Amino acid sequence: METFLHQLPIVVNALNVGFVQTLKLFAVTLLGAFPLGLLIAFGSLSKIRAVSMFTSFIIWIIRGTPLMIQLLIVYYFPGLVLHNPIWGGGEQGRFLAASLAFIINYSCYFSEIYRGGILSVPVGQTEAGLVLGMTKRQIFFNVTLLQMIKRIVPPISNEIITLVKDTALARIIALQEIIWAGQAFMKGSHGISGAIWPLFFTAFYYLVFNGIVTVLLARLERKLDYFR
Repeated sequence: METFLHQLPIVVNALNVGFVQTLKLFAVTLLGAFPLGLLIAFGSLSKIRAVSMFTSFIIWIIRGTPLMIQLLIVYYFPGLVLHNPIWGGGEQGRFLAASLAFIINYSCYFSEIYRGGILSVPVGQTEAGLVLGMTKRQIFFNVTLLQMIKRIVPPISNEIITLVKDTALARIIALQEIIWAGQAFMKGSHGISGAIWPLFFTAFYYLVFNGIVTVLLARLERKLDYFR
């Protein structure tokens, strides 16, 4: 028991550092994937066949391959194939590479949710807006977008919760997020060798984080109930 209490502050401090990295990756991914996903959705809905086909092809590739492989390609491809290691070997480079891979991956998933939400709004409302003299831009932002947001909150919520857990994949390129910090105790990187119990603490961090995200998304969904 005394050994456990002696090790606890070391474990908590290391996990807190890893959690901050996880939180940063989560926030950066959402900030980048939300708008990029909407642009990709516009591309897949484009009436220009070449644009829609190209966009759909990219979405097919990203959704059809594991995020872990995408992380490895983004991080190692420039150095091993192009002989231009743009990410360097530091923690900042790993974070930037992980952020890019996560943003591309989740923007493609978000784009399909956006596309489904846009297509779910009755065409008659667009026609009514045109009759009233509204431009297509006004119709989208004042009619379609507001209804789309209400419809896509549940599937977007699922993706956001999945993102919280997917951040653990960043350890594949040695990004020091929370799972990496937990595993370090098993390897003795913090002076504590073979300790597996810190991994259970990481589960607690994820559980609390997901709980907070779930509560916030549920409140958002309730606030949008006026569309029913």
